[in-house]
Amino acid sequence: MSFNTTLTTQDTVAKIVLSGELDRNTADEFKATIETATQTQLSRLVLFMQDLEYMASAGLRVLIFAKQKMGKAADIYIVGANEIVTDTIQKTGFHHSVILTETYDD
Repeated sequence: MSFNTTLTTQDTVAKIVLSGELDRNTADEFKATIETATQTQLSRLVLFMQDLEYMASAGLRVLIFAKQKMGKAADIYIVGANEIVTDTIQKTGFHHSVILTETYDD
C-alpha cells in the first residue's frame, strides 16, 4: 500500500493525517511534511494514524526528529494508532515523549 500525508495548520496547531505504510522508502516524505509543518512555531502537532497500517524504525526516527525540532514545550499527539504502531512506540520508550490517544478533540 502507498503512503500519504495530508497537512493542515491553524494558528499554532498542525494536523497531519497519515495513511498506508511508513517505512524507509516513505520516511523522507513524512519528514518533508514535518519540516513544512514546523516552519512556524507550533504548540501542538497532531498525527492522525487511524489509517496507518505499519511504521518501521525509519518512521520512528522522523517522530524523534519532529520532537527535537519542536522542542520540549510543544506536544505531539498520536491519535488512533493501531496496535502494531503503538507497540513500536512503546517498546522504544518514545511513548513518554508523546501523547497516545484514541480520539482527539480541539
